[in-house]
Amino acid sequence: MEGKEEDVRLGANRYTERQPIGTAAQGTEEKDYREPPAAPLFEAEELASWSFYRAGIAEFVATFLFLYISILTVMGVSKSASKCGSVGIQGIAWAFGGMIFALVYCTAGISGGHINPAVTFGLFLARKLSLTRAVFYMVMQCLGAICGAGVVKGFQKTLYMGSGGGANAVNPGYTKGDGLGAEIVGTFVLVYTV
Repeated sequence: MEGKEEDVRLGANRYTERQPIGTAAQGTEEKDYREPPAAPLFEAEELASWSFYRAGIAEFVATFLFLYISILTVMGVSKSASKCGSVGIQGIAWAFGGMIFALVYCTAGISGGHINPAVTFGLFLARKLSLTRAVFYMVMQCLGAICGAGVVKGFQKTLYMGSGGGANAVNPGYTKGDGLGAEIVGTFVLVYTV
């Protein structure tokens, strides 16, 4: 308990105002956390473990469910006579956000809850997972997305084809470059947040 009393006594004044900043601050005090070691580039042992395949299955199922629900929501809004007759644009946003929230929560302990190849690629570049796992996740995510969209198309072919499969389009007044720029910034924010 002796160290605790000192921390309480010092309180907000524990750190002096004149602390080094920038690169000078790095290494002057010991960190209060430890970075895990970088993942190896290729890990052949992973191919023999059940947790590796379980994580891939989790990524497949999560991406499948995400695309299935979000495409159906977009198609439901585009099918209705007025935006007020359905969940509307805000409902689409809630469907996307709610699905990501629920699916990441469900799969975070199994696979890390990536659900997006861009997230997986970003974590690979940060050396948080091996190339073996990153490629496997991306393949399973793409297969999950294809299957999710395919199931929607199989059940609602006319509506699916009539609404362009629920795909986004650039609104009038904006160029395709504007849309690409928005996607790049949005993807950067997503990967940076993760």
